Amino acid sequence: MSRVVQIVVNAVALYVATVLVPGIGFVGEWWKLLLVALAFSLLNTYLRPILRLLTFPITMLTMGLFLLVINALMLLLTGAVSAQLRLGFTVSGFLPALLGAIVIAIVGFVLSMTIGSSRFATRFR
Repeated sequence: MSRVVQIVVNAVALYVATVLVPGIGFVGEWWKLLLVALAFSLLNTYLRPILRLLTFPITMLTMGLFLLVINALMLLLTGAVSAQLRLGFTVSGFLPALLGAIVIAIVGFVLSMTIGSSRFATRFR
């Protein structure tokens, strides 16, 4: 059940990013946004750890700031997957992706702490 909660949290965070960040947009029904959130969750689950491992030296040199770049790349990739599947989610460039990644991280963190999702609850024990 926690995976479903994580997808809903990601959907809300993606929606907030489309509202707040110019250059990130969504056109379509709400269920398509859930599919975008599913794609975003799958990319973050399977591809992001590999990228974090490969870029570990750069991340250490930048004291963790390079993780924002990885998050932005995940958002750009989600936009590309959405375009291929015609889901209506668009990211127009790297700067909107970077700002969107920051918004998504903040909104996702706040919602997860509010809802009590196990994604963050086990991380801080």
